[in-house]
Amino acid sequence: MHDPFPIPPPPFLVKATTPLAEFLSLPTLPIHIHELLLATLSYHLICAYISPFLSRRLFPSIYPCLPFRSQVNWDVHVVSLVQSVVVCAAAIWVMIADKERKSMGWEERIWGYTGAGGMIQAFAAGYFLWDLQICLRYLGIFGPGLLMHAVAALVVFSLGFRPFVNYYAPTFILYELSSPFLNFHWFFDKLHMTGSRPQWYNGILLLGSFFCCRLLWGTYHSLRVYQDCWAALHFSDTQLSSAPAGSNMSKEVTHPKGILELMDPTGGRGELMKYNPYPENMPLWLGLTYLGSNMMLNTLNFYWFGKMIETVKKRFRTPKEDAKAKEDGEVVDAVVEGVELDGRVVEEATDGNVKGEEEMDGKVKSGKTSGFEEADGETRRRKL
Repeated sequence: MHDPFPIPPPPFLVKATTPLAEFLSLPTLPIHIHELLLATLSYHLICAYISPFLSRRLFPSIYPCLPFRSQVNWDVHVVSLVQSVVVCAAAIWVMIADKERKSMGWEERIWGYTGAGGMIQAFAAGYFLWDLQICLRYLGIFGPGLLMHAVAALVVFSLGFRPFVNYYAPTFILYELSSPFLNFHWFFDKLHMTGSRPQWYNGILLLGSFFCCRLLWGTYHSLRVYQDCWAALHFSDTQLSSAPAGSNMSKEVTHPKGILELMDPTGGRGELMKYNPYPENMPLWLGLTYLGSNMMLNTLNFYWFGKMIETVKKRFRTPKEDAKAKEDGEVVDAVVEGVELDGRVVEEATDGNVKGEEEMDGKVKSGKTSGFEEADGETRRRKL
């Protein structure tokens, strides 16, 4: 499927980006650079101008009275909300409309390229580029750990322009389906609605979407990408599941359609593999970088989900139950996806990152790891 974005890349941007793309071995970057930069600029405008303007008018008794750090986090949550809705809608549409995805073998899933998948990667990379400059600008608020997260996320999504696992860009960006509920949870706290019925309903949706999108969907597709990467790491040219069209390669092909595709110089899968017409073994560093990051995120997702359940229960139990829990030594004071955890605020984002904050003894501390907010210090306990 060709890039569905209605605006073609400006020639001057393509020309200016090509030397960098060649140096970094990112051949598809120049044809998506305009989407990446447009996403970055859009998020900057929302955070710096649109969110403050609308927030002051929609919440005149709340937003202007927030501390500076809280206003920064408010605006960042607005960006995250917009980004998660837009990118997830685009990803779902691509997965439905891109018919070529259904016919891909492991070679196409690892080394193949479609313009639609490249567009999703560009939007995601544009978000993390914006995230990087926010972390640099407000390093005192978000800290060096969040800066490193922004750098790592940008690098991982940029690898898609090799192209590498272009197929999985729309798949894993759907982690972000839980982010709107995360952002609403954070806003409920700031709007003095902690423990309210709307926050309760939102909490149920947050837990449900997190479980379905990250634990079920995410784990299943992580296993699939592990299988594909294993095949790529142990690749030999006699094990192709389909031969790249448009080539004159004389190879033994195990797929029954492979020989026919070898004789078709224009159709078949040649377009999918045009940037990697002769697949080779995956570099070990590339496999370890991607799979290691994926495994770490999945492990954290399971850990955070357990903490989320404990935290949501704490938010809505009675004062008597809360006192008993304190006597028993139970400590669940931070949030995953905007809920407080053991003195830290952890908030998810893969896929879209959200920064959060909690006021603690007159101080505001904030952060995010892998889309989750994270900050050191003791978080004040909330009482219903």
